[in-house]
Order: sequence, then C-alpha cells, then structure tokens
Amino acid sequence: MRQPISKISRPSGAALVTLCVVVPLASCASAGGLRAELRPLSLVRAAPTRTLLRDNHFTRDTVGGISEENLKKILDAPVYLAEGARLGVVAVASGYEIKGEAPLVEIPAELSRALEDAGGLFKAATEVSTDWPADRGLGGLRELAARYRSEYLLLYRQRFVNRSLTNAWAWLTPTIIGALIAPTNTLEMAGVLEATLYDARTGSLLFTVFERVHRVTDVNIWNNDKKRRDMEASLLKGATKRLADQVVSKTRRLAGLRPKTPVAVPATADLSVPPRLD
Repeated sequence: MRQPISKISRPSGAALVTLCVVVPLASCASAGGLRAELRPLSLVRAAPTRTLLRDNHFTRDTVGGISEENLKKILDAPVYLAEGARLGVVAVASGYEIKGEAPLVEIPAELSRALEDAGGLFKAATEVSTDWPADRGLGGLRELAARYRSEYLLLYRQRFVNRSLTNAWAWLTPTIIGALIAPTNTLEMAGVLEATLYDARTGSLLFTVFERVHRVTDVNIWNNDKKRRDMEASLLKGATKRLADQVVSKTRRLAGLRPKTPVAVPATADLSVPPRLD
C-alpha cells in the first residue's frame, strides 16, 4: 500500500549540510587529481655482460676441406717463423700450382738474395726448379719443398694487363709526319707482383704481399709489341726492390714472434698443427 506523501521521511537539516559539503569536495578532488606527468628518464644503465665469441653461430657457413675442430686448433695455434729453417723461392702459375717453364724474370733470385742477406731469418735460401717430377697443385709444391728440405716456400707470381688507345695526336695520321713519328697511340699497362710465404709442414699461408705498378705513355704506331715488353720489364725492375723490402719486413715480424724458450713437440704430435704456447 502506498504511503501518503505527507508520511515520506525527509532528510534532516544536518544531513543536507553534510551532503552540500561532501559532494563539492568530491567533485573538486576528482577534477584536480587527474594530471599527466612526465617522470625523468633513468639514463644510468648497468654495463652489459660481454663474453668472448669463440664459436661460429652462422649455420649457413660451410667449411670446405677442414673440420670445425681442426679450424679452431689452427686458429688457436701461435704463428711464428721457426729458427734455422730453409727457404725455397718458386715461381708459380696463376692458381698456386707448379709452373711448367723456368722463370724468365730475375725476381725469384732477387727475393732469395734479399732474404739471405737479411741475416738470421733463414739458414739458407734457394730458388726452386719446377722441372722435377711432381703433382700439380699444393701437393706438388709440398713435394718440391721436401726435395729441397725446405720448411718454407716463398711463392711468387705476377699478372699484367695492357691496352692501346688512339689519342689526340691521331689528327696527324693522314700526314707523313703523323704516319711515321707522331705519338698517336697511348699505351697503358698495369700489373701486380705477389709473394706468399707458405709453410710446407702445416700448409699455412703466413703472409701475402703485393706490389702494384702502373704506367701510361704515348708512342707511335711502330713495334708496339716490343714497346709493351720493354714497358713490362721496366715496371718489373722498378718494383723488385720494393717487393723484396716488403717480404723481408714481414718475415722479420714473424721471426720476432719466436718463443723465448724452445717448445717441445711430442714425437706423436700432429705436425699439421703448430704447437700451442701456454
């Protein structure tokens, strides 16, 4: 049953006063408390822990004729020039294999003399003849090293390229002077001389040095083949001493890495990997 309106209770005066005070305060607190703050950034970070990378994590890499275990053994072994060793200097073909013909240039002889004159680097140094029966490739080179009782081989090779261009003097070609003596051709030649020290015992390449040469000259149209040969011979002559100086410098660095005390190699040791110095 509905109560008469006159019977509904009304809030007292104290309750009204309390409600009037609490509601505005709650509204003010709600409006004033919502703020966007930018806290200062913490720029001080702990130093990350870094470990030495020793393993190959690139699974796409492929190893050719050497296992992962032997690769690590070789890279961990020390590199230095053995004392009292013999050296053979041999001219090789473009692919580090035995070159059939005898070297016509004097550079292998000059390299041999330079290393012998350096004193203390090798017990003896000699040019190597490739006429002895031997397989091609590095196996044949190791066989030659064994015949010469040379622990090390200095492998020498050279490559030259040239081109001929018609230059601005060509406008004189229709004339007698232009046809006979005018330098209407430009000869350009570039070459590289390479020497690599090969450890025949372990199969390691201890260093490689390059000496690059280049020359441009204007000539007439006569006997250009001879001019190219003369140009190549001149470039070789000028580069021989510079190449020898590089070889001697690199070899001295390797000799300086020799251990202070002799390293004992067990009789059953694998000589394909140099002993490690602890």
